[in-house]
Amino acid sequence: MFRIVVALAFALLGLMSHGAQAGDKMRFAVGPFQATPGDTRKAYEPFFRHLAEKLGVEYELVVTTDWAGIATALANGQADAAWMGPWGYVLAHQEGGAQAVATVKYDGQPSYHAIVVGSPDLALTSWPEGAKGMSISFADRGSTSGWLIPTYWLKTQSIDPKTFFKYREGAAHPANEIAVANGQVDLATDYDRNLRSMIERGLIGKDAVKVVWTSEPLPNDALVVRAGLDPAITEKVRATALAIDEESARTLLPAHYTGWVTASHASYKLIEDAGVALGIIKR
Repeated sequence: MFRIVVALAFALLGLMSHGAQAGDKMRFAVGPFQATPGDTRKAYEPFFRHLAEKLGVEYELVVTTDWAGIATALANGQADAAWMGPWGYVLAHQEGGAQAVATVKYDGQPSYHAIVVGSPDLALTSWPEGAKGMSISFADRGSTSGWLIPTYWLKTQSIDPKTFFKYREGAAHPANEIAVANGQVDLATDYDRNLRSMIERGLIGKDAVKVVWTSEPLPNDALVVRAGLDPAITEKVRATALAIDEESARTLLPAHYTGWVTASHASYKLIEDAGVALGIIKR
């Protein structure tokens, strides 16, 4: 259903062409990084506007409410480039051969961590054993930190989250934090960058949740182009991203993002390995 909804959104905006070539309009997409689509557009559109200006083209930007739809849009030529979470990118590569060209830096680092948060007064003596039977909210299945990595890690502990917890999934990351802070669920998945950002922006109090689990470092979001995009445009997209230094990032990128480093599909092997281990994708 999510993919159908997002595909319709692209179609309604006239994105059913075979994508941009030199001199045409570029079709950009970005996923649900902020609490609302409007917040996401406000935070991420300056980057895409800059990218279009450097390419010398008009552009359209679609802000989606899930990750999987972007993979379909890239595969179908409905989007030419996208800012995607790592797992969303791997799905896009699997589905239609999309390619990562750069990895974003956050506070100077190209990596982050998946986390599980709980209420500060949650009586949790051990993780994950002590959380059996508690309620937990996972993000949608296109999320790296909110679904893939915690699901994979729990599998390594011989735990099926759907039977071990009172389980639900599909929430946006900000909604997960708010659900824990408001006492609607005991636990929720998220990523460390989002938690810090929400506290910084006053969306939740600094002591509203506590972190009960942290993953190993994961590669940050990818700048992705569809398969078949003109190689000259692809390289211009990469070069434009890499040229953003820390100073220009203050106006072109959301808060705390400080630039990009070059990337390829191999940069996301850890994420792909988790998807293969869960039987969701094949090499």
